[in-house]
Amino acid sequence: MKLGFDVEATCGEARAGTVTLPRGTFRTPVFMPVGTRATVRALTVDQLEMLGAQIILGNTYHLMLRPGAALIEQMGGLHRFEDWHGRMLTDSGGFQVFSLEPKVDDDGVTFKSVYDGSSHRFTPEIAVRVQEQIGADIAMVLDVCPPLPSTIGVIRKAMDRTSAWAAIQRQTHRRDDQVQFGIVQGGIDLGLRTEHATRITEVGFDGYAIGGLSVGESKTDMFPAIAATNAVLPKDRPRYLMGVGDPLSLVEGVARGIDMFDCVLPTRLARHGTVLTSAGKLQIRNAAFARDDRPLDGSCACPTCVRHSRAYLRHLQSIGEQTAATLLTIHNLAFLLDLMTRVRASIIDGSFERLRAEVLAVWGPI
Repeated sequence: MKLGFDVEATCGEARAGTVTLPRGTFRTPVFMPVGTRATVRALTVDQLEMLGAQIILGNTYHLMLRPGAALIEQMGGLHRFEDWHGRMLTDSGGFQVFSLEPKVDDDGVTFKSVYDGSSHRFTPEIAVRVQEQIGADIAMVLDVCPPLPSTIGVIRKAMDRTSAWAAIQRQTHRRDDQVQFGIVQGGIDLGLRTEHATRITEVGFDGYAIGGLSVGESKTDMFPAIAATNAVLPKDRPRYLMGVGDPLSLVEGVARGIDMFDCVLPTRLARHGTVLTSAGKLQIRNAAFARDDRPLDGSCACPTCVRHSRAYLRHLQSIGEQTAATLLTIHNLAFLLDLMTRVRASIIDGSFERLRAEVLAVWGPI
């Protein structure tokens, strides 16, 4: 087995573990910053390392269009191209492709580039080949991500195609230093989630992801779908909830057995002046902060909070200074990475339910 997963402690369904890959390890639960185009927006690799990020994402859809998978391969792979020494996962780009209303058939998908409108074809085999060229540690399969709400018929068709494509990609994948995760679809229907988790598990992947959630449904619909899926997925494989990054969903996902998360939320919020704090969200543009000498969050030890006041950060944001995006992104990512460190520690020492209640009190209700 190319991937190892050791569970060191549990608290209910919550798990603290270590994932071992051919090129290194990372600890779980983990939040993965999103570096869509070979960079986490507004940050340098040095800053990501300073924050303690263990694993980041790249997006196959964007990278295959610009700069191109062949160029990345010629440059020694994505790790070397952006000089990232941690672990790396590439999304297949399925979510981005299907958000563009492509032409889908049983063999693949035809879509247009967001950059120049040119037409491109993606098949399961191409998805594998491109991700092997890019060279991340974890490659996601190409799946069909139906919008919500969708009819049962639409969701089932997406499940059938995702299952067929998963089998092809498992057979096609050859790169020894790269592991492959399958993706479970099924909308918010618990029966469909259970059924598709069983089908994808039977293919036999190194790890498993839950896709097709956090696409507009309520948390009261999302959380039962997560629990139903995880009840079927193997306990000795890591579980990844795709596209989720708000504090409440992170903690509640962990409570239902999720090990890995990613989301553009912290970086996107930062670019628009919204900050994650121990007291909830803060919009730094507000006039009330014009003369506020306090840090963004008095309990945060990130470089932004240690050195800069709310008044200064508001000034940078108000004049459109790019430094504002960098400083606020540093803080937001530090906040989520620290939250996951605390979650992991609480699972190990048995205090997870207390921490869960604290997060719910600030970021709830569900």
